[in-house]
Amino acid sequence: MTAVETIRDLFAGPQARDRLGEPVPIGEHMLQAGALAEAAGAEDPLVAAALLHDVGHLFGADEDRHGESGARWLSQWFGGAVTEPVRLHVAAKRYLCATEPGYLGLLSAEPVRTLVWQGGPMKPDERAAFEALPHARDAVAVRRWDDAAKDPAVAPPGFAHFAPLLAALVRA
Repeated sequence: MTAVETIRDLFAGPQARDRLGEPVPIGEHMLQAGALAEAAGAEDPLVAAALLHDVGHLFGADEDRHGESGARWLSQWFGGAVTEPVRLHVAAKRYLCATEPGYLGLLSAEPVRTLVWQGGPMKPDERAAFEALPHARDAVAVRRWDDAAKDPAVAPPGFAHFAPLLAALVRA
């Protein structure tokens, strides 16, 4: 089975139908995030990161570790331009809560609830360390698409739409 087929099967599996406290199932949420990144003109690795940002949930990773677990799993096929924004998208939420007035008020109830487990808003030393990371900006972009990708009125393209993009990014 190829990488893309393995990922496709996760999107088609039972975990992808879980809502995790949100108005849309997690699989649809991820497809919406990928579509938002694509519509924004993001480069292919960032579209893939947006699409795959919550893949850790699809194989049952803990809420506070799903970014790291997902990135580690994806690293068998993809490089850092895809995996690092996935790994850092939770930290990006903490960063935005600490640096952007009003950001916390934009979040739905579930990300606010999980923020406590994830460490709360970053402290100044954490912010500086995050900002110095090579993929911090991309993680913030993924986070914003993540936050926006919860609209039950939006019908995103299916996984097959993104399959060629993912296949092109898989390391040989």
